[in-house]
Amino acid sequence: MTPHVPPGIRLLGITGAPGVGKSTVATSLGLPVVPMDGFHYADVELVRRGLRDRKGAPETFDAPGYAALLRRVRAGEEDVVAPVFERDLEQPLAGATWVPPAGTVVTEGNYLLLDEPRWRAVREAIDVVWHLVTDDALRVERLIARHVEFGKAPDEARAWVARVDEANARLVEAARDRADLVVEV
Repeated sequence: MTPHVPPGIRLLGITGAPGVGKSTVATSLGLPVVPMDGFHYADVELVRRGLRDRKGAPETFDAPGYAALLRRVRAGEEDVVAPVFERDLEQPLAGATWVPPAGTVVTEGNYLLLDEPRWRAVREAIDVVWHLVTDDALRVERLIARHVEFGKAPDEARAWVARVDEANARLVEAARDRADLVVEV
């Protein structure tokens, strides 16, 4: 069960391991959403950095850019438009979602609580962070199904989840103590 958003919250963060249901919970709240995934580096940049085979790991995101956008949201700037991640393209899409200058905004992503220099500013911009948890077997099956839905062969999807997504899940779970609330979904 998803808790209610406390009054007076400008930025609510929703985090958890890959496949836990962050986007589903964020969308169910009926509030504007700024997804961390919009700050994925494009594949061309991942190739340049030698990170394409680890897409989704913390270093494959523009964490400083994400933190800067969250600070603009927090400040109530009038003309904030955030990027999203287009799964059909497997690429970020700039300027895709308008963020209202008032009210609660949800931001969701894996690394909101990561205690690394590039990610600390993200947590500092967020008022409250919920960390979602669910059965690991269910979460892994969701991930495999999502990878297959967006073009990977089943064996390739399983291998990617085992090699990349599960390593990322361990990082995310190691940071869960920094959450304001842990929510079973």
